[in-house]
Amino acid sequence: MPTMHAAVVTAFGEPPRSGAVPVPEPRSGHEELVDVVAVGLHPRTRSGAAGAHYTSTGVLPMVPGVDAVGRRADGALVYFVADDDVIGTMSERAVVDRRRSVVLPDGIDPLRVAATMNPAMSSWVALRRRVPVRPGQSVLVLGATGSAGSMAVRIAKHLGAGRVVAAGRDRRRLDALAEVGADSLVQLGVPAADAALGAAAADVDIVLDYLWGAPTEQAIRAVLTARRDRSAALHWIQIGSVAGPDISLPSAVLRGADLRLLGNGQGAVSPAGYLAELPSLVAEIDAGGIVVEPVPVALGEIEQAWGRDEEPGQRIVVVP
Repeated sequence: MPTMHAAVVTAFGEPPRSGAVPVPEPRSGHEELVDVVAVGLHPRTRSGAAGAHYTSTGVLPMVPGVDAVGRRADGALVYFVADDDVIGTMSERAVVDRRRSVVLPDGIDPLRVAATMNPAMSSWVALRRRVPVRPGQSVLVLGATGSAGSMAVRIAKHLGAGRVVAAGRDRRRLDALAEVGADSLVQLGVPAADAALGAAAADVDIVLDYLWGAPTEQAIRAVLTARRDRSAALHWIQIGSVAGPDISLPSAVLRGADLRLLGNGQGAVSPAGYLAELPSLVAEIDAGGIVVEPVPVALGEIEQAWGRDEEPGQRIVVVP
């Protein structure tokens, strides 16, 4: 059986190492084998490799990677999202389901596509599929100093939000968001943070929540306490859970306000829904309106790069 180089996870909690795995084979007429050009090292990829993502099967060894840019046999570049039940994308070759891929335009930088698509996808789909943002509405991004959160600030403005409130803990990263569309900045985890959040975000229409856990509990109380009209719909979209997997929500909160909790992720949005958004997002990246700068790393250096920190607006991209 032919083999290929790949990043291989053999123990949860440890970084993957470069190793040899069998070359995957297409299973149906919808699938084809492509040469992998670039793979983004996303938080979703890290959580999957740690066995911590809700889609994890707990089976080892595994190859991480949830999406990639690949080159087909005809030479065309495609961006694709991997099925949950196939080998990961952080490898020399990968199986692509044509129904979960989009052909990239000539001249586009494949590393930028690999770096940008995943962090942009969460807010792009949330504001176009889960709760389509209307021109002039206001959006709170909770966890705005992370890569996906900072991208959400830009995308909310790009899609027509009239006002965007950015809330996060890192002061330096928070201040930088004023240059990319944030109208109000709220630093979390400091004295009087709840009061500041309530004052800035009392009357927002949509919350993009990348935190969950205790910060979300505090934010819900702060926003609803300060809200002038509690019967006005507040769509709270749960996207990430970097601060914890659970919250405690008093029943009175749901009775005392029009708080609408919903999630955004695999399952909440169908594969067809995600696929429908890929061409428009690729077009925005190609036009330069939405960009994350890639930091290229060779596949053989994945163990050393796995825990490396990134600067705001950057993403590690593995190049086989």
